[in-house]
Amino acid sequence: MANKGPSYGLSREVQSKIDKKYDPELEERLVEWIVAQCGPSVGRPQPGKQGFQTWLKDGCILCELINSLHRDAKPVKKIQNSTMAFKQMEQISQFLAAAEKYGVTKSDMFQTVDLWEGKDLAAVQMTLMALGSLAVTKTDGCYRGDPNWFHRKAQENKRDFSDDQLKEGQSIIGLQMGTNKGASQAGMTGYGRPRQIIN
Repeated sequence: MANKGPSYGLSREVQSKIDKKYDPELEERLVEWIVAQCGPSVGRPQPGKQGFQTWLKDGCILCELINSLHRDAKPVKKIQNSTMAFKQMEQISQFLAAAEKYGVTKSDMFQTVDLWEGKDLAAVQMTLMALGSLAVTKTDGCYRGDPNWFHRKAQENKRDFSDDQLKEGQSIIGLQMGTNKGASQAGMTGYGRPRQIIN
C-alpha cells in the first residue's frame, strides 16, 4: 500500500477480506505463463504478494504480455521504463484498454489503483486469468505455454435450420408444455360436491 498508514475498523476488515482472495498457487501459474509468453527477459518476481505487485507495478510487463498476444499490429506502441507514478499508471491503463479490445469483459477487469497501490491483487489475478483463457481459446498461434494452465472459453455453436425444418418445429408441442397422456376423469364428482373417499 503506497503512502498509506494503517487502516482500522471496517476498512481493515474489508482489506483483510480482499487480501484473503489472493491465491499464491495462481500467482505461480501466472508468473510461469508470463515468462513463457514474453520470454525470460521479463525476469521473475520475489515470491509473495508484495513481489508480484512490484514486478507488475510499472506496467511494462503487462504491456509486453498484451503485445505478445498479437502477431503484427501491437496494441501498445511505446513501452517506457519510468519511475514516475503517472507514467506507470498510464501504462497499466493502456494494458487494460488493450485487454478489453482483445475480448476481456469489463467485469473481469481490475482498476489501475488495484495494482499500483496494491489494493486488490486478487482482481489483477482474475484479469490475467481471463486474458489467459481468451488466449488459449483463440487459435491464432500467439499463445505460448502449457494450454492446461487456463480453461477454454465456450465457443459459439451456430446452427442453421431450413424454412421447412422451422415450420415443422412449430407444429410439435414440446414436453415443457406438459402432457395429457394417461390422464382421465376417473374419480371425479360433480362440481360443488365433496369427493367421496368411502363408498
